[in-house]
Amino acid sequence: MDNMGDEAAGDGGGVDGAETVRLTAWARGRVQGVGFRWWVRARSLELGLVGSATNLQDGRVEIVAEGPRKSCERLLELLRGAGTPGRVAGVAERWSEPRGEGPGFDER
Repeated sequence: MDNMGDEAAGDGGGVDGAETVRLTAWARGRVQGVGFRWWVRARSLELGLVGSATNLQDGRVEIVAEGPRKSCERLLELLRGAGTPGRVAGVAERWSEPRGEGPGFDER
C-alpha cells in the first residue's frame, strides 16, 4: 500500500482534515460487473467528493476522489468495509495534491 501521508497532501488551507486532497485508490477482488463503480459514485457524492471510478483491464477499479481529507479518508474506510457490492480483496492508496477534478463524479 502506497500512503504518502501529509507531505503530499499539501496545505490546502484547512485544519482538522478539511484541506483539499486527491486520493487515488485501486480496489481489487470481484469489483467489476457488480455495481461497484455506481456504489463508489453514490458514496463519493454523499461525501461531497468529485472524481471518477474506472474499470481497469486487469480487473481492478481505480478510484480518483478529490475533496476534504476527512471525506476521502471516510471513502477509503467504506471501500475497505463489508458493505461494498461484490467482494473487495484489498485497496491500495496514494495521496497527492488536488488537480481540480470535477464537476461531479464519473463512472468510466
